[in-house]
Amino acid sequence: MEDSRKKSVTSPENSWGEECGLVGIYAPENSDDIARFSYLSLYSLQHRGQESAGICVTNGGEFDRKRGMGLVTNVFAEEDLADMEGNIGLGHVRYSTAGSSKMVNVQPFITSSIKGNLALAHNGNLTNHRELRSNLEERGAIFHSGLDTEVIAHLIARSLQDDIEEAFVESLQGIRGAFSLLAMTDDSLLAARDPRGFRPLVLGQKDDFYIVASETCAFDILEAEPIREIEPGEVITINEEGIKSRYYCENKKNKFCVFEFIYFARPDSVIKDQNVRQARKKMGENLAREAEVDGDVVVPVPSSGISAALGFAGEAGIPYKQGILQNKYVGRTFIQPRQKIRNLKVRIKLNPIKKIIKDKRVILVDDSIVRGTTSQQIVNMLREAEAEEIHMAVSSPPVSHSCYYGLDTSRRQQLIASSKNPQEICQHIGADSLTYLSREGLLASLDSDDGGFCTACFDGNYPLPPPEEVKNI
Repeated sequence: MEDSRKKSVTSPENSWGEECGLVGIYAPENSDDIARFSYLSLYSLQHRGQESAGICVTNGGEFDRKRGMGLVTNVFAEEDLADMEGNIGLGHVRYSTAGSSKMVNVQPFITSSIKGNLALAHNGNLTNHRELRSNLEERGAIFHSGLDTEVIAHLIARSLQDDIEEAFVESLQGIRGAFSLLAMTDDSLLAARDPRGFRPLVLGQKDDFYIVASETCAFDILEAEPIREIEPGEVITINEEGIKSRYYCENKKNKFCVFEFIYFARPDSVIKDQNVRQARKKMGENLAREAEVDGDVVVPVPSSGISAALGFAGEAGIPYKQGILQNKYVGRTFIQPRQKIRNLKVRIKLNPIKKIIKDKRVILVDDSIVRGTTSQQIVNMLREAEAEEIHMAVSSPPVSHSCYYGLDTSRRQQLIASSKNPQEICQHIGADSLTYLSREGLLASLDSDDGGFCTACFDGNYPLPPPEEVKNI
C-alpha cells in the first residue's frame, strides 16, 4: 500500500495506520486459557496495530492487566499469561488515531468508580472527542491520557444510571463518530458498534467460550466458529445469564469502511459474508477490464497488491510474477537515521528482481496511492532494474479526502489526488500510465449497492460531519 503514516514503529514513516484490533472473551468459569486465548487472538490481529498491545482479565472482582509498547510477541511472556487467570478477558492492539504513541495511551483503559470496575478497548475515532473532553474538564474531570476512550470512561462514571451496564449504554448516546467498543465489568463482557457500523466487530464461540473480535481471523486461530456480526447501533451483554442484545439508537444506514476490504482486514477474514481475499481478487479483475493497457508481466507491490494483481493477471491473460521481493524481517526501529539513510527506507523493505523486470512491460499493481512518495520510489527502482515500460494499476479510486472515522490519513493537502488529476499523478510518480479502479468497479467487487459502504475518502461524501477543528485541513 502507498505509504502515508505519520509515525510508526514497524513500517516506513508514511503508511496508513491500520486502526486497532479488539478481542473480548467470556467463559462461564475461571480459566488460565483466557489470557492465552486473548494473546493468540491479538497475534492474529497484529496487522491492525503494531504500536502497543494490552490484555486485561478479571476473576469476578479484581482486574489484572499487562500491557506494553511494541508487538504482541514482545509485550507478553509465557509467565505473564500463566499468571493471568479469570473468566473474562479483554485485549487490544493499537495504532494511534487519537492520543500519541505513549505508554499512558496503551489500552485496555481501566477505570474504577462507585459503579464498579471497568476496562475499555476501542477501535475508531470520536468526531466530538474534543468537545466532550472540554465539557468534562470544565466540570472537573481530570484526564490522564490522550485517548478518546478515556472520554467514554468519564461519561460512564458521570452517568446518572447506577448500574454500570446502563451507564455504558447511556454514554453511547452522547458520542459521535466511528467506534467498535468492548467493555469488561466485574461480571460481564459488553460490545457495541456505532450507529453506522463504520468499524468491524464479530461475535464467535468456542465450546462454552464466547468471543468478540475485530475480524474472523481471530476466531480461526482458536478454532472458534463465527456466529454473526454485531449490528450497527447494537449493544450485546455476555454474562452468566447468556447473551442479551439491544439497540441504543434508531437504525441508521450502514456505512462500513470500504478500506477494510481494500487494505486493512486480513485476507483470510470474512466480512459481510465475503472473503476479503476474494473481494480483492475481484477488484483486480474489474481493474483489468477498465484498464486500457497491455504488458508482459503483472507485478504486485507486496504484500497489499498481491490479491488484486492475481485477479488482474487472470482477467487480462498476462503472466503474474512476484517481481518485487519484500523483506519480511524489517524490524522495529527507535532511531531517527540521517536523511541519506531515511531516503533508503523503501529499499530496505522492497527490492526488485531484475531478471523478472528487465526489458519487460510491467503492470505494477497496488491497492492505493496516498501521497505518491512510495509509488515514485518503487517506479524508480523498476527503472533501475531496466523495465521497458511501467504501467501502474491501482485497485481503488483516487484517495482525495481525509478520513475522520478512525484511519490515520494525511491532511487533505498532503493527499496527492486532492490537488492532481490521474495524468498529473502519473507524471509525478514517473510511470508510463496510471489506471485507478472506478468507484463503480470497486463496489461491484463487493457485491453491494452504493449505500452499504463509506467511500468518503474517495468522494468527500461524509456520512457524519467532520470535526470543526479539522474541516479546513
